[in-house]
Amino acid sequence: GSPPAPGGFMSDEVAKAQAAAGDGGEPTIFDKIISKEIPADIVYEDDSALAFRDISPQAPTHILVIPKVRDGLTGLSKAEPRHEQVLGHLMRVCAVVAKSEALGDGFRVVINDGPASGN
Repeated sequence: GSPPAPGGFMSDEVAKAQAAAGDGGEPTIFDKIISKEIPADIVYEDDSALAFRDISPQAPTHILVIPKVRDGLTGLSKAEPRHEQVLGHLMRVCAVVAKSEALGDGFRVVINDGPASGN
């Protein structure tokens, strides 16, 4: 895809955040960040979402926003009707984080899904 806008907010939301999450349910790096086994620069957390700075940023502000519970949502292409609430919530978290990061001039949300998406 195209490069992120300078100073833009880039959230490789559900799919990138869950890219390493196999359907087998084994713990992933993201599960370990959620459980605080692996340290992360967390910028937002609530009962159903976690947002943290990417360790290999592709933009000046690059934050991952992930659901705390997988529930089969290991990529956007696997979304089912039961995921609508959490997906909408993750989008709202993007807006909240963008505001807290002072990105009032605009930000970008990117969702990668699957190996060919650049994960």
